[in-house]
Amino acid sequence: MCKYDDAMERMNERFGKDSLISIATRNGRHLSVRMVDGYYENGAFYIVTYTKSNKMKQIKACSKVVLCGACFNAHGVGENLGHVRDERHTAIMAKLREAFASWYDNGHVNEDDPNTCLLRIRLTDGVLANEEKFYTIDFINRKAREFG
Repeated sequence: MCKYDDAMERMNERFGKDSLISIATRNGRHLSVRMVDGYYENGAFYIVTYTKSNKMKQIKACSKVVLCGACFNAHGVGENLGHVRDERHTAIMAKLREAFASWYDNGHVNEDDPNTCLLRIRLTDGVLANEEKFYTIDFINRKAREFG
C-alpha cells in the first residue's frame, strides 16, 4: 500500500464518523475558532450548519480555513454547497444523518429551514499523527510522506 493510501485509511478510520473538529476562519485580521461535528470522506470534511452563521459569512468572504481534530491539522477551502435537502446531496446527507444520529434530530437541525446548509471543506494539505508515524499529506496531488 502506498503512503497516501495508508494515510487515507487512517483518515477514514479516525474521521469517517461523527468527529469533533475545530475550524478557524478569518474575519478581516481577526481569527475565529469553533468546534463543530464533522464527517470525513474523500479528502473533505462535511458539516451541517447555518448559512447566516458567522462561520459561513467568514467563509464566504475568505474560503481558506484551518482545521484540527484528533492528532490532525490541515488547511482547506470551505464551500457552501447549499440546502441540505438539495437532491445533489442525497448520498452524502444519508451518511451524515447516520453518523450524526445521536443528536441530529433532537432539535439541533431544522432541515425545513432554507438556511440549513451543507459545508464542505476540501482539504489541501495536512499532518496526521498515528501511533509512531507522522504523515504529511498533499490532498490535492494525492501524495503523502511518512515520518517516525
